[in-house]
Amino acid sequence: QVQLVESGGGLVQAGGSLRLSCAASGRTFNSYAMGWFRQAPGKEREFVAAISWSGGNTYYADSVKGRITISRDNAKNTVYLQMNSLKPEDTAVYYCAAQIQSYFSLGYYFRPEKYGYWGQGTQVTVSS
Repeated sequence: QVQLVESGGGLVQAGGSLRLSCAASGRTFNSYAMGWFRQAPGKEREFVAAISWSGGNTYYADSVKGRITISRDNAKNTVYLQMNSLKPEDTAVYYCAAQIQSYFSLGYYFRPEKYGYWGQGTQVTVSS
């Protein structure tokens, strides 16, 4: 089991930057693939980025490529989401998610229903 706690959200002007963090409990963090999803009011939860257990593979939604970077520090049990050049349409609650790496096929990274563990979310608001 793993518990996830997100932090780093807030209010930022368009063009600004934020770094989200997701701290995980447990001693087997490096066994988990990690993902970031977001959900805006009235919309479905959507994939943002994901990273494999080692950090060797990363995946991004087309809407964030070139602006957002996912990374992880397994020694700190933490995954990060560096967000640059933020746009008002990035406004959403951002969720961290985890699933044991061995459960994943390639296509699973993008599908929220394939993740077994979720954080409580952190609000990101981008003003125009």
